[in-house]
Amino acid sequence: MKNSISFLVCAFSLTNFLTSYADERPNQPAGIRYLVLDNRIIERTQNAILTPGTITKHPSNPLFVEDKPWEKRFDNLYGNVIFDSEQQIYRCWYSPFIVDHSSRGMSRTQRDGRPYRPPPKREMAICYAISKDGITWKKPSLGLVDYEGNKNNNIILRGPHGAGISKDSQEADPSRRYKMIMQGLSTSYSPDGINWSEPAKINGIGKIAGDTHNNVFWNPNAGKYVAITRTWGTRGRQVTRLESDDFTDWQNTGVVLEATEKSHQPYAMPVFYHAGVFLGLVAVHAQPPIDRVWTELAWSPDSKQWNRISPGTPLIPCSEEVLDYDYGCVYACATPVFLPNQIRLYYGGSDYNHYGWRSGNLSLATLRPDGFAGFEQKSPETPATIVTKSIPLSSTTLRLNADVKTNGTLKVTATDLNDHPISRPITIRKNVTDESLELPMTEGKHAEIKNIKLRFDLQNAKLYSFGFAR
Repeated sequence: MKNSISFLVCAFSLTNFLTSYADERPNQPAGIRYLVLDNRIIERTQNAILTPGTITKHPSNPLFVEDKPWEKRFDNLYGNVIFDSEQQIYRCWYSPFIVDHSSRGMSRTQRDGRPYRPPPKREMAICYAISKDGITWKKPSLGLVDYEGNKNNNIILRGPHGAGISKDSQEADPSRRYKMIMQGLSTSYSPDGINWSEPAKINGIGKIAGDTHNNVFWNPNAGKYVAITRTWGTRGRQVTRLESDDFTDWQNTGVVLEATEKSHQPYAMPVFYHAGVFLGLVAVHAQPPIDRVWTELAWSPDSKQWNRISPGTPLIPCSEEVLDYDYGCVYACATPVFLPNQIRLYYGGSDYNHYGWRSGNLSLATLRPDGFAGFEQKSPETPATIVTKSIPLSSTTLRLNADVKTNGTLKVTATDLNDHPISRPITIRKNVTDESLELPMTEGKHAEIKNIKLRFDLQNAKLYSFGFAR
């Protein structure tokens, strides 16, 4: 990252990755992909380094800003964005402070002239926006909540702080299709994402501040709801995990990520499940005098044991132009939107320091499919080699996601479990996205082979994922 925070190492202490997990990666059925960031499937590497993917910030950024009278300060936005396949629209729930001081129109000199201090009766609300394409957004008048004597606004609820909202596709009860968790900690549910039940306090989990962007998701492997929230320890902010069978009774399963130094703290971590792993978008708050926030990447096999990828290297970096729309803070929304040709990472940006006078917005960064992190060469003089562990040979049609630079190559060879080649190598000289490639198996009874390894040799290339066609 070529900017003033590129040299900072944001070290968090993560619970050590359990050795027993190394061989417990479930056998993936045909059509399911493996992300190479998952070290349970990697046997060995040579001259290879795992690095975050390359994001592209959308040219239309910022997508929307604080342009309503009740949008005093977006602060961290705490955005929740989905593409609703039933309604065929993008939906965004976000949380501005509606009682606060505004930075709108202030110059840098004015912002630096006096410290920002929130008012004594500061108040947050949940607002709602929609979009047909995810780029141009509308803030519809809902007529639900009074603001200064008028209900002509897009406010859904006044008061909740740090609300995480998701649509629960596995929920059988239509009145509970949408789930919310908020500071307190309390939960609520809704049939439509607009009209919500009275918040219910979560009991029996101890003292949890939850003063962050809380989020909740369904764990398909364990058949449980998982909530990610925040507590505080001797080194500042901590990421804490809860779980529940029914979204009513919850268990505190403990801290899963915390700072090793007070100078860099995990402010929030939206979590989602993708391609057999859990991915976390960690908001790293560099404490004053730096006082800026960017988003890094972590992954987990079970949402309990977390592994950071390239600590200190942002997945979504801040701008280095002072007062640019995301110079000060980048807080990832929950959760990404997956399209056939890209991954959309919406985020709350703001133009100045975290504790300062700042104006916020909704912005968008995109990744190539499966492009969260990949292996590339550590040293450019020598090709990188990645060898997988034993994987089921469910098909001889391989599917790959990789970037190959001009004059670069990606060579793929299937081997038996003793590393003897059982296919001729395939050489790829271009970017591939879910590219179907037939493994040229050598002569022999390969129909009887149940498991193989794959060897990838990279020169000026980056490998993200692989799998087998159905």
